[in-house]
Amino acid sequence: TLILCFSLCLVVISSLFPSVSSDSDISMRTLSTPSPALILPCSSPPLFNGSSTSSSSFTAETIAMVHSPPTGLTHPQRGLWQPKDQQGAPIDILPDHAFLQIFAHLPTNQLCRCARVCRRWYNLAWDPRLWRTVRLTGDVLHVDRALRVLTRRLCQDTPNVCLTLEMVVVSGCRRLTDRGLYTVAQSCPELRRLEIAGCYNVSNEAVFEVVSRCPNLEHLDISGCSKVTCISLTREASIKLSPLHGQQISIRYLDMTDCFALEDEGLHTIAAHCTQLTHLYLRRCARLTDEGLRFLVIYCPSVRELSVSDCRFVSDFGLREIAKLEGRLRYLSIAHCGRVTDVGVRYVAKYCARLRYLNARGCEGLTDHGLEHLAKGCPKLKSLDIGKCPLVSDAGLEVLALNCFNLKRLSVKACESVTGRGLQVVAANCFDLQLLNVQDCDVPLEALRFVKRHCKRCIIEHTNPAFF
Repeated sequence: TLILCFSLCLVVISSLFPSVSSDSDISMRTLSTPSPALILPCSSPPLFNGSSTSSSSFTAETIAMVHSPPTGLTHPQRGLWQPKDQQGAPIDILPDHAFLQIFAHLPTNQLCRCARVCRRWYNLAWDPRLWRTVRLTGDVLHVDRALRVLTRRLCQDTPNVCLTLEMVVVSGCRRLTDRGLYTVAQSCPELRRLEIAGCYNVSNEAVFEVVSRCPNLEHLDISGCSKVTCISLTREASIKLSPLHGQQISIRYLDMTDCFALEDEGLHTIAAHCTQLTHLYLRRCARLTDEGLRFLVIYCPSVRELSVSDCRFVSDFGLREIAKLEGRLRYLSIAHCGRVTDVGVRYVAKYCARLRYLNARGCEGLTDHGLEHLAKGCPKLKSLDIGKCPLVSDAGLEVLALNCFNLKRLSVKACESVTGRGLQVVAANCFDLQLLNVQDCDVPLEALRFVKRHCKRCIIEHTNPAFF
């Protein structure tokens, strides 16, 4: 029923706005009191905030309109042309709670459009329960202005603060600047999640402002923000707070992938201030070394997931520090860390017995001996990627299969020494195997068929044209 109502709602919306032109925007504004609007330049292409909306659905310049309720409309359909024999649209019979469930599936920009239809839709579209999340996307979106207008409207009932907004996602909005983040920091004290991936115009100062003014912030994604080199409280916030809490930030999830300027000193500051971190992703932060990982382990002993993929200066000494996380570590990615060998993997295997996921792709120093230590030390391993490790052979896979019976995902892509014998042992012992990647491996057809017979739910990624 909900899906049917949702489809019907979209049909009605499209019938009401078959092609929104600049004239229709002007006429709509004459029906309401003056209100802030977000207008793109006429030469700009149409842009939409939700991934479910196609770029050909509308041709308007308006990205989002925040209006007061239409004063000239008291009935949902009054003021719009309709046949004499038509008494009202069928969607009008839906109760309010059904509308709210439908509106909950709409992206931010379409929810703003629904608020322009009639007074009832306006009141429903601005229901606080629908505005716990704001999602804006697009390369040419005036995202700073959009955030200012939206927060101003959401602060209407509670001046200067929006107590309902908990998540802001503006990933890919390259025009986001510090000004937009300042707006969020000042207006959204209850913010819990912020994603600004790919917004490379954001600097440290704006991030400091957000974490200082939003004490409940737990999830922060700043991947691709190349200007961000550190995360800390502002000096004013540190002075106002007590010494015991002045240096603490409640972030638990932090993604700094592709923050190329991050160095050991910055990671030291992050670890000292974000002591509650449980998920940390530092992919392609190429300036980090083993020293930065030492600081991380000292201040953040609760880390469960850690990625230092493509950090070429991380070596076995860094893994020795990571191993101090012991049983708390569940996920570790050291892909393409060329200085890692069996010695570092042995440290992890010895102390991190509850490890579930390991990505060691491209660690060419890893051999069967390291794989043996891993298999015996981490028997609960579920996912392992040892692709492009030329020194791993069938002997290592056999030890792995005899110890890690819960293995569900295995990649040995481009492992030149792996043949059908090792894979058959894996298939005969790991019945729950769901994904096997043997691309660019010299695996005979009989071995692939053997795997398929014993692991019926397993998806095999291969480059053998004879196997299908």
